[in-house]
Amino acid sequence: MSDQAPQRRKSILVTGAASGIGRATATLFSGNGWFVGCLDRDARPLENVAHEVGIDNGFFRAADVTDRAGLLAAVDDFGRQTDGHLDMLFSNAGIDAKGMFADMDWSLIQKIVDVNLMGSMSTIQAALPLLRATPGSLCLSTASASAIFGTAGLAVYSATKHAVKGLTEALSVEFAAYGVRAADVLPGIIDTGMLPPEAKAMLPTEGQWRVLPALAVAQCAWDAYHSNKVHYYVPEELAGYDVAITSGPEAERDVRIANPMI
Repeated sequence: MSDQAPQRRKSILVTGAASGIGRATATLFSGNGWFVGCLDRDARPLENVAHEVGIDNGFFRAADVTDRAGLLAAVDDFGRQTDGHLDMLFSNAGIDAKGMFADMDWSLIQKIVDVNLMGSMSTIQAALPLLRATPGSLCLSTASASAIFGTAGLAVYSATKHAVKGLTEALSVEFAAYGVRAADVLPGIIDTGMLPPEAKAMLPTEGQWRVLPALAVAQCAWDAYHSNKVHYYVPEELAGYDVAITSGPEAERDVRIANPMI
């Protein structure tokens, strides 16, 4: 008879888990034997994820990342399911809203910032005690290719994703003291509900701006847990684009002024 303790099942907590990247990530990790915590403000589509993952393989809770009390309660309840451990947080919830900054209603600007930035920070801080209690844990956030060079018509969204990228870099240093890694993923054009069909039809099929499935980002999240970089790009060609933009943003600015559809 073995006197070794049974191996603890790894766990991940995903926000924005009811659709797109979050749903693909929950399904992928569950398929690899992880216990999956799924949070989303939309309860009905979350039921579909529970069906895919299996009710015994996860924790499913309707929770809004902008509701601090509700979020803390959900994370606390999740922790009870995992004996106080969390191997990976995937702070993924986010919204966008197209429109020129000068014409955008202030309440909409506030909403985007509240969800994409404040909600991300709230989620990370709420989950940090669980991450700290788990050796080798990872705090992963969804940024965007719009955090490389801001996208006209998505100025507020771009601003929040730049902020997430900067937050990640700072936390990658701060969290090292706790044995927690921090990283982000910067997706390019991903086929989710945020991508209108008419826009998808005009996008290239090759190169760094080709349309990729949500599963590509989920796979990147899986790879992130098993490696130790700060920034992950989907597709990987965006890493070179980031280097080029950093060294010469004026050239990209001028190209986009001349070609507003880019």
